[in-house]
Amino acid sequence: MSTNRRTFLKHIGVGAGVAASTPLMGACAPSTNEDEKVKFIRESAERVPAMNFNMCGYAAPKLDKVRVGFVGIGDRGSGAVKRMTFIEGVEIVALCDVRQAAVDGAQKILEEAGLPKAKEYVGSETEFKRLAADGICDLIYTATPWEWHVPVGIAAMEGGAHAALEVSAAKTMDECWQMVETSERTKKHCVILENCCYDFFELLTLNMVRQGVFGDLIHGEGAYIHDLDYWHFNKPQDEKMTDGAYYKMWRLHENKRKANVYPTHGLGPICQAMNINRGDKMDYLTAMMGDDFTLAKRIEEKAKEDPYFEQFFGWDMRGNMDMQMIRTAKGRTIMIQHDVSSPRPYSRIHQLSGTKCFAQKYPIEQIAFGHAVADEAKMEELKEKYTPEIVRRVGEMAKQVGGHGGMDFIMDWRLIDLLRNGLPMDMDVYDAAAWSSITPLSEWSIANGSKPIEVPDFTRGAWKTNKPLDLHITEGGNTGVRNLVDADSKGQLNVH
Repeated sequence: MSTNRRTFLKHIGVGAGVAASTPLMGACAPSTNEDEKVKFIRESAERVPAMNFNMCGYAAPKLDKVRVGFVGIGDRGSGAVKRMTFIEGVEIVALCDVRQAAVDGAQKILEEAGLPKAKEYVGSETEFKRLAADGICDLIYTATPWEWHVPVGIAAMEGGAHAALEVSAAKTMDECWQMVETSERTKKHCVILENCCYDFFELLTLNMVRQGVFGDLIHGEGAYIHDLDYWHFNKPQDEKMTDGAYYKMWRLHENKRKANVYPTHGLGPICQAMNINRGDKMDYLTAMMGDDFTLAKRIEEKAKEDPYFEQFFGWDMRGNMDMQMIRTAKGRTIMIQHDVSSPRPYSRIHQLSGTKCFAQKYPIEQIAFGHAVADEAKMEELKEKYTPEIVRRVGEMAKQVGGHGGMDFIMDWRLIDLLRNGLPMDMDVYDAAAWSSITPLSEWSIANGSKPIEVPDFTRGAWKTNKPLDLHITEGGNTGVRNLVDADSKGQLNVH
């Protein structure tokens, strides 16, 4: 089946992420072989594998200690290493990167935390295979460039470890199915590290949805609108192009792809609120992208300062703004936006609209009931009543440890706590696949005049009976959350 998908990707000629396992609605393909290609897509959909094991709600055996190995220790990876030093029950046993300097930096973090050195895996881009094969990890945490997320995750699960993958988890439809098939076969979790699901306002509104405050959800909006000019053009200074904001400037290279290459920050919290894969599913989407008004011009400007950027001349860059409209099986709608090259304020939008309540995060946090927007006193009342248990227990500590205002720490703490207690994951492999699939699906829709395309059902029908997780929101009940990180009497964090 995987061979068939790869064969199709070689022949289709639209882009690396074309949805080979997904039927088109409207039968669109931009070539004289339209019928043949549409036929292949439909036949591929029929070859979707039967479920080997339902990972939704699966509780892996408890781990008294979670032995963690890190692959990719750049900006995101080094931050994760530091956060994990604050979490009880974690043993950082392995560090893997192509750069010795990156591993040395992580070893220094461990030394400063009073923790032993970790085993090093340094050298080629495939050193992670040796790490996974050694079998010394319970969890392999991946923060590499996107192209390596799935290869590392597959190696981790095959080697007997759970996998945690930075966003987006996968780039192609084939990779989405690889994650699902491997997780089901090995019974190892494959978790997408979508930190925005653990931000404070998102958790507050999720709890309010769970408690019925919104009534029936009608519509959600999310986005990743972030001017990445500095990061796109932060050129490494060493000869091997290994320092700088992005290893070998891989993030700039991703802008050649006409797709929403980073959909999950806005999509993840909405999917959790709408119980996607657990009572509802994304049914189909249509995508649109405008022209590039800035990136090519910025490359030309940078080339005047540094001839290095002349190599990027002539690139057909992705447009500034792309957007996806998604309809769910239960008739809800979702809008996702992505723009990393327009000079405008940062926004993830995060908007939820229900039959009784409305909430949005940007440009300011607002909750409304009908036309009446909650004033400051009402907002404080809502926060007091609906702040979820996990925020009450570790929220202030998370703000001290840091990581995007604390949401990174809550995400890591929650992952470790679930593994230690043998509880199901908040975000399972079906979420990783479904949320990541927006990239290849949007690419296909954009290339075909915004035609609607079905979103694959990675649960293979199990979404109808999968139960929504209580996550971290059962007030006063057993939420599976334990206070593993404590503040001392002076309010300072104890490093365990």
